[in-house]
Amino acid sequence: MAGLQGKLRHSLQWQLSFWLSAAILAVALLGGAISFYSAFSEANDLQDDQLRQMAALIDQHNLPTQNRLAEAHAGNRDEESKIIVQVLDGQAPQLGDDTALNLPAKLPDGLQTYRVGNEDWRLFVQTLHTGERLAVGQQTAVRDENAYSAATQTILPLVILIPVLIGMVSLLVRKMLAPVAQLSAELDRKSEFELTSLRDTGVPDEVRPFIGSINRLLGRLEQALALQRRFVADAAHELRTPLTALSLQLEELESEATAPEARSRLQPLRLGIQRAKAMLEQLLTLARAQGRPQSQLEPVSLNLIMRRVLEDLWPQAAAKQIDIGVLPDGEVQVHAAELDLYTLLRNLADNAIRYTPEGGRVDLWAYNRMGQPVLEVCDSGPGIPEAERERVFDPFYRIPGSQGTGSGLGLAIVHSIAERSGAVLSLEPSDLAPHQPGLRVIVRWPMGSAH
Repeated sequence: MAGLQGKLRHSLQWQLSFWLSAAILAVALLGGAISFYSAFSEANDLQDDQLRQMAALIDQHNLPTQNRLAEAHAGNRDEESKIIVQVLDGQAPQLGDDTALNLPAKLPDGLQTYRVGNEDWRLFVQTLHTGERLAVGQQTAVRDENAYSAATQTILPLVILIPVLIGMVSLLVRKMLAPVAQLSAELDRKSEFELTSLRDTGVPDEVRPFIGSINRLLGRLEQALALQRRFVADAAHELRTPLTALSLQLEELESEATAPEARSRLQPLRLGIQRAKAMLEQLLTLARAQGRPQSQLEPVSLNLIMRRVLEDLWPQAAAKQIDIGVLPDGEVQVHAAELDLYTLLRNLADNAIRYTPEGGRVDLWAYNRMGQPVLEVCDSGPGIPEAERERVFDPFYRIPGSQGTGSGLGLAIVHSIAERSGAVLSLEPSDLAPHQPGLRVIVRWPMGSAH
C-alpha cells in the first residue's frame, strides 16, 4: 500500500492512469445506474402494457370469463410467472380454489398495486362492454424480478467493457510517456565525460522546454568541468618550471658541496622535489584521463601493452629486487583506446612495485573468460583492508600508515579510465606471499569486448 501511494505521489504515469481510470469508473457507474433505472422502469412499463393488452383482448373478442382464471401461456405450470384474469363480483373465493384472489368489487379502473395476504399484486382493472368488471394482474415480486433481469442484461456490456477501457487508458498513457522514459534512459547512459545535448525529436511539445533546459544545463556543466580540468592541467604545467629550476639549483649545490654532512642535508630536498614532480605528472595524467574525449576504439593486444609496461618499469622493479613478470595465457585483445590501456596498466604496475617490499613479486596476467577480457595485476605487498577498498579510488587518498611514496592518484586515474571504457574494477587479496595479504586488482571489460 505504501509503495502504491509513493507511485501515485511521484509518478506522472501512475497519476494519469489512476485519475483517468477513476474518472472513467465514476462516469461508468453513473451511466450504469441511469441505464439500470431506465431499463428497470421500461421493463415494468412493458409488463403494464401486457396487462392492458390482455384485458383489451378479452373485451374485444368476448372471451369467456366464467373460469375466473387464465394463464399467460398454455401449458406453463410456473406458478410465479402466470397472469391472473378475474371477474370482480365481490364474492369470496370458493373453498379449495387457491388460484382466485380475494379482491373487492369496488376497485377503481386502471393500473394499481393491491396487497392480497402477504403478497403485492399489480392489477389492471377494466369495465367490459358487457358491464362486467375484469381484473388482470401479476405478482409484483415476479414483475420486479423480470425487470431486474432485463436491466442487468442492459448494463452487463458496460460492466465488461469498463476494465478493458481502463486497461487501454493505462497502455495509452504508458505509450504517450514512452519518449520521456527513453530520454531518462539516455541520460542514465551518459557518463560525466559525455555531456552531449539530448534529442528533442519524437517528444511531446510540452516536454520540449524541459529538454531545452536540460541541454542548457548540460552545456554549462560541460563548460565548468572543462574549466576545472584546464585549471588543473595549467597549474601542473606552471609548476613544472619552478620545480625544474629547483632541480637544477639542487644539482649545482650538490656539485659544489664537498662535506658529507652538507650532501646528506640535501638528500631530503632531492626526494621532496622528486615526489612533487611525480605528483605533477600524475595530476596531468588524471586531467587528461578525465578530460580527453573517448578515442576511437580499436582492437588492442593486452599482451603487447603488458610487455611495454614491463620494459618501462623493469629498472624500477630491479632497484627493489622485485620479481615482475607476465603470466602466459594466450593472446588477449580488447576493443579500447591504446593510450588508455597503457596508462591504466602502467599505473597499476607502478603502484604494485611501489608498495611491494624488496624481494617481492608482481605478476601481470591477461585472459579471456567466455568472451570477457580480464586483466589482473597481483603483488605480494601489504594489500588493502576491505574497509578501505572503496576510498582508495578517491584522488589523493592514501591508507593511514602506508609506507609507499605514492601520491594517492594512481588508482584514481585507473578508476577514471575504467569508467570511460566501461570496465569494472575490483580489489581482492592475492596469494603470492605466505605472510603478506597482497593485492589483486582485477579489471573486467564487458562481454563482447574481446576481439
